[in-house]
Amino acid sequence: MDRRDFSKRSLMLGMGVLAGLPKDGKAGAGSQPKNYYREPQKNLPIRKFDVVVAGAGTAGVVAAAAAARQGAKTALIEVKGYPGGTATEGGTALHSFYNLWKAFPGAKKTQVVRGIAQEIIDRLLKVGGTSGHAEMSKGYNYDSVCTAIDTELYKLVTFEMLAESGVLVCVNTLVAGAVMDGSRIKGVITESRSGREVFYAKAFVDCTAYGDLSAFAGAGYKVPNDYACCNSIGVANVDLDKYIAYIKSNGGPNQLAHGIRSGEDGKIVRFNGGLGSDFQKEARKIGMSSMITTVHDNYLMFVKCNFKVPGSVLDRDDMAKAELEVRKRQAKAVELFRKYVPGCEKAFIARTSPRLNIRRGRLITCDYDITHEDVIEGRHFDDDIMAYGFHDSAPRYQVKDGGTYGIPYKALRVAGIENLLAAGMLITSDHRAHMSTRNTVCCMGQGQGAGAAAALCAAKNIGTRELKYSDLRKALEKNDVYFES
Repeated sequence: MDRRDFSKRSLMLGMGVLAGLPKDGKAGAGSQPKNYYREPQKNLPIRKFDVVVAGAGTAGVVAAAAAARQGAKTALIEVKGYPGGTATEGGTALHSFYNLWKAFPGAKKTQVVRGIAQEIIDRLLKVGGTSGHAEMSKGYNYDSVCTAIDTELYKLVTFEMLAESGVLVCVNTLVAGAVMDGSRIKGVITESRSGREVFYAKAFVDCTAYGDLSAFAGAGYKVPNDYACCNSIGVANVDLDKYIAYIKSNGGPNQLAHGIRSGEDGKIVRFNGGLGSDFQKEARKIGMSSMITTVHDNYLMFVKCNFKVPGSVLDRDDMAKAELEVRKRQAKAVELFRKYVPGCEKAFIARTSPRLNIRRGRLITCDYDITHEDVIEGRHFDDDIMAYGFHDSAPRYQVKDGGTYGIPYKALRVAGIENLLAAGMLITSDHRAHMSTRNTVCCMGQGQGAGAAAALCAAKNIGTRELKYSDLRKALEKNDVYFES
């Protein structure tokens, strides 16, 4: 479904096709068309804010916290019952707070993503919810560090941070539409068990992953469907000592990192490889990745099963079929571990994601489109909001010399909309570049830039293109965002 079809369908559903109903509002035998129902008009309660962030995922959590800390009265709208998104549901570890220094002898080790993203890690460390930034001893041509997390503690810690920052967190709430005033968003229509409401604000940030708010606002977009979706499971009752010994007896790991596990430092927290050809053959059939991270003894935190959705990731029925298929694959995955891997004989699924995780939904048209060359050549811009150095296609594609590139503010500004920013996997059309910009820690950094910018725009009552970059840069530097220069 393209932008025109989406807008037309939304209009028809919202207005109900007046010609299909008689004047008294009751359907008669001759009513046309028969495949639409006109909803009765209703006055919706209005709530007013400075900034509204749609989506409490990897980018949205940080965007909302950044906006509130900048002084904006902020609301965060999330369809699920908790924050976290892909960081808690579809990852392996958080990629990546550092540049790829270990793959480039002589490159300086630099933590390039800091700010609120690092604050989350600091708080997780206090409650035993992360491995910390564990250096890779094998496989470091892909990433120099592994930052594994406890998914449930991540949800709790980020929820607490949002509340402490003064954000109104509206979970179990769906973004259902946009109220427009020309090219400016006036409000977001939401649906929850409390009913339909309108959240008015001066500035908005779309962190929905699917680009729902942008689409409702009439922004341009495409739906590339250029990735497999996945659902991850946590597998419990695993003897990690036996598991790792088996890997070592079968050629050893090709990915390895030591960090904090069950409160003890120096323990293996990331491992992959050496499970035998029979296991790998069966795993490929179900799209399973055996690249494992964990922060607990006897538990595999993320085991992913991938599936390329036929049709569209925006189509409810296509995704329903995919949800079933992937859950069948998850059951098969545990069977494979029990059958082939010592230490997993009595393993079972202890956690699943509530729904399929996408790597890209709608690609939203923004003022600037980050290119493949921008990424691998390590280019920076005169309006950078962060620096980043990880590429998920490494070692095939790496940022030049183990350095960084910049995410420009203009890449977050949704084209044609005066007061809307997009952050996360919604930006970057080139699949190769997107394999970097969509990653969790990059999304977190984008979120801080977008949230701070939205708050500044709201305070000045200006559009996103009227904001002086010097004001944004100053605000980000004050809140510990790293810039290359």
